[in-house]
Amino acid sequence: MKRKAALVLSGGGARGIAHIGVIEELEKQGYEITSIAGTSMGSLVGGVYALGKMDEFRDWICTLDKRKVFSLVDFTLSKQGMIKGDRVLKRMRDFIPDTNIEDLPLPYAAVAVDLINKEEVVFREGSLYHAIRASVAIPSVLTPVKSENRLLVDGGVMNNIPMDHVHRTKDDLLIVVHVNANVPVYKPDTLDEETSKKQSVYQRKIREFYGHLRKHSHTDEEDKLGYFSLLNRTIDLMTMHLADMALQSYTPDILINISRDSCSIFDFYKAEEMMEAGRQVARATLASYREKATH
Repeated sequence: MKRKAALVLSGGGARGIAHIGVIEELEKQGYEITSIAGTSMGSLVGGVYALGKMDEFRDWICTLDKRKVFSLVDFTLSKQGMIKGDRVLKRMRDFIPDTNIEDLPLPYAAVAVDLINKEEVVFREGSLYHAIRASVAIPSVLTPVKSENRLLVDGGVMNNIPMDHVHRTKDDLLIVVHVNANVPVYKPDTLDEETSKKQSVYQRKIREFYGHLRKHSHTDEEDKLGYFSLLNRTIDLMTMHLADMALQSYTPDILINISRDSCSIFDFYKAEEMMEAGRQVARATLASYREKATH
């Protein structure tokens, strides 16, 4: 009999791609995902899964380096962020249609933060894409979403592991995927030649990407050199601390930890590597859970 799973997916930028591998492994091992709550990248992957479009999304994200990646980056001179982020979601609409959250086949929640009212905002209805866009608005990187008297940013600012917002049913398991965990890095087997070549191409493009961001940032030469490292480390430290506090209040039945050192929040060229890491770590964690359950 399938075990029901209430699944919570944390934010973490490119590390959140590991959620795809975790979900595939859960399904492979017979778990039935009955509800999803996510923050930032977790809200994106969770929303795509709830739509039943995971295969299309996985194939697309793995081939981004073969396309005009940076045609999807809509730079802006706004002081609230350097990228609008709307162009990516618009492109996704070409193969993943928007829908209302309440019409999804399973309960779904996406978490954002309202800077004006200083509170969490949990999307359980309305446009799925609007909810995702608000949830992924990393402060100073993606522009916030203005909505009525709200200014919405990445939910990780307050709640990067929204265990308190996932829908629970009788006898389900609370499964949490934490992609900012302070654990050793899992390294998948050596990637094949084609994947390595794709990563090399993307690495060159990501350097161009950083160059564009630096050009639009108002910092002096000394600050430019450490800007992204500083931003990455600051966000990681903040979300890791908040996650640790949340995990002290809620104890998941299964906690799948992906190392915060696996990659930078911007390293989307590691998509295939992160998916494989998610699969392998999930497999090991589920095996450990079964072993403990039999004793």
